[in-house]
Amino acid sequence: MKLHELSPAEGSTKESKRIGRGHGSGQGKTAGKGHKGQKARAGRGMRPGFEGGQMPLQRRIPKRGFNNIFAKEIVAINVGSLNVFEDGAVVDNEAIIKAGIAKKACDGIKILGNGQLTKNLTVKVSAYSEAAKQKIEAAGGKAEVI
Repeated sequence: MKLHELSPAEGSTKESKRIGRGHGSGQGKTAGKGHKGQKARAGRGMRPGFEGGQMPLQRRIPKRGFNNIFAKEIVAINVGSLNVFEDGAVVDNEAIIKAGIAKKACDGIKILGNGQLTKNLTVKVSAYSEAAKQKIEAAGGKAEVI
């Protein structure tokens, strides 16, 4: 096969629509733009959501609340779910995700105090509740903030 023998796959290309090339083309005269008006003119720039001067929908509907763009998304995990790890293990973000306790770490993982911990673990995550820290240390483990 030579370079000049190459051709595109069947059905992958089609002829471009020849607009404004006479009545026989089916797209002649007004070239599919109808008669006059803003949309028929050259350089017809209307932004998305423009409703011809009417108050647009995104400004008509009521606004409520506040969305803090600087908010951190923290994943909360209870101390009782850490019992899946072996005694003496080091538990960090990767280990928690690998064990299937959390899908992803987002901006950090926080351990909460619900449940009982029976194993001696070294836990290294972003934050702890006071109760969770006490339960980890009472079980003989360490709660380290990373």
